[in-house]
Formats: sequence, C-alpha cells, structure tokens
Amino acid sequence: MIVVKNDHDAAEIRLRRELAAVYRLVAHFGMADLIFTHISLRLPGPTPRFLINPYGLLFEEITASSLVVVDPSGRPVGASGQPVNPAGFVIHGAIHAARPDAHCVLHTHTRAGCAVAATSEGLLPVNQMSMEFYGRIGYHDYEGVALDLDEQARLVLDIGEHPALILRNHGLLTVGTTAAQAFLRMHYLNRACEIQVTAAAAGTLILPPSDVCERSARQLTGADDGDDYTDTAGYDLAWAALLRLLDRVAPGYTD
Repeated sequence: MIVVKNDHDAAEIRLRRELAAVYRLVAHFGMADLIFTHISLRLPGPTPRFLINPYGLLFEEITASSLVVVDPSGRPVGASGQPVNPAGFVIHGAIHAARPDAHCVLHTHTRAGCAVAATSEGLLPVNQMSMEFYGRIGYHDYEGVALDLDEQARLVLDIGEHPALILRNHGLLTVGTTAAQAFLRMHYLNRACEIQVTAAAAGTLILPPSDVCERSARQLTGADDGDDYTDTAGYDLAWAALLRLLDRVAPGYTD
C-alpha cells in the first residue's frame, strides 16, 4: 500500500504506477524475457535517481511499490529491501545520462526483435508500422553481455538522438519522455519486426520509395505539416485504453 505524504511523494507514486503499468503491459503483450530485461524511469529532483525492477520478479508480478530506486550506477538508494541486477543498468544508465529526454528506457529480447537484430539489413520499411522508425533508429554491434562500462560510450554514440536502438544479435531498445511513450514505441517497433519476419518468409519484399518512407515517418512522428488532417491525440487515447485494459486484467499493478 502506497501512502501519499506530500507533493514530492505524489509525483513519485504517479511515476511508479506508470512504470508498473508498462511492466505489466510488456508481459501482457508477450514481450517479457522472464526476469532478464529491464525498464527504467528517471525520477524528478536534483539528484539523479531511477526506478527499476527488483531482480527476481516476473514482469507480471511488478507493482508500483515493488520498484526499486537506484543511483546512476544501478545501486539501490536507501533500504529498498529488494536486490537489483546492477549489470542490467549498464545500458540504461548510459542512455539516461546522455539523453535528458530519455526519461524512460525500455529494453526487450522478443523473438521477432532478436531475429531482425540478427540480420544485416536490420529494420526495413516493410509496413506502415516500421515507417515511424525510418531513418530514426540506431544500431549497436554486439560486444558480449553488457557488463563492461567501457561499452557505454559506444552505446550512446550509436543511439545518437534516435528514439530507438537495435542491439545487433541481442534485442530492441526504445526511449521516451514518458513511460507511456517508450512503451508505445516498443509496441510498434516489435510489431514492425514481427511483420518483417512474416513478410520475408512469405516471399520477396516490396519496399516503398525512400521519399514515401520519409514522408510517412514525418507523418507518424508529428513532424509533417502539409497534410489535410492531423492526429495529435492518438497516443494519449491508446495509453488511456491500455490502462483500462490493465484495470480489467491486472488491477493490482497500482499497489
């Protein structure tokens, strides 16, 4: 049970519930890898602090109160009572430190994501869902399990200012200004990978011209001003619908 004592606590509780929702949604949509991936969220305040999952819980078990506060090196702050996997924060900590906009960092090992990450072409503009990432995704070559702090500089260089990163021979990563944005980006990045794997198995791929792909990317990221219609509410409406889904299937995530 979370008790609100002041405005600072209220802000942290809101963020805890948002992040717990993302953990549950990743599990619900089949993007979890037992206890071995991570989603982190920056807490407000002058001292860098982040929320992350306690080591050992399945994503479907995560609640707002079970999330652990860690420092930039991934070590628990205060008496959390729960262990964390510091190695899991090597990737996250680097991107949080380098990208002020990366309040949330989400990493997955999905089957389709790992499959695309193992191809030389990477993500292709096969379908409208992949267009959001056209020219807007980084690639990081595999260096082994991410346990070496020296790798952080190369991770930061490879993601650049992009909203997403393909970790070759490893998996997918998205960032967001909110936990909701990071999740929705991952949802559609993983769907794009699923479609690509299915389409490649079905036959020869048809790819739209590069100018059409770029226009679509601008439309999908809200950067195109030349259309007759715009949709600025879609992601907010989708997130609200996802929270209603959790209220039905996993209401305990807010505890």
